[in-house]
Amino acid sequence: MKLLVVDDSRAARMLIKSILLEYNPEAEIEEAENGALAVEKYGEFSPDLVFLDLTMPVMDGFEALEKIVAADPAAVVIILTADVQTKSVERCMGSGAYRVLKKLPDKKVVYALLDELKSKEPGG
Repeated sequence: MKLLVVDDSRAARMLIKSILLEYNPEAEIEEAENGALAVEKYGEFSPDLVFLDLTMPVMDGFEALEKIVAADPAAVVIILTADVQTKSVERCMGSGAYRVLKKLPDKKVVYALLDELKSKEPGG
């Protein structure tokens, strides 16, 4: 499984990575600290799943989400944000996000989501 973790906070990226590696120690994980790098790395790395923060410098998560989904309509992007206002959640979902989770999520929530995605894979 190839994963991209995008957050301007190094601590947040480390936490998400630790949860993901606990779930799947063989996961390949790339990181980006802003939306512009996320879009670039998405194109180079072709991850199966993206964890994307909304509030970041250079390019925010809203714009990065739109660019990633425009480049790959099948992209699976999970938004991790403290901004869980209805308007923001609706904007994310309308732009192609798979799910919006409150930051920082409980690992059981992340595991359940990963299990859900795995069950949707062919042969999963």
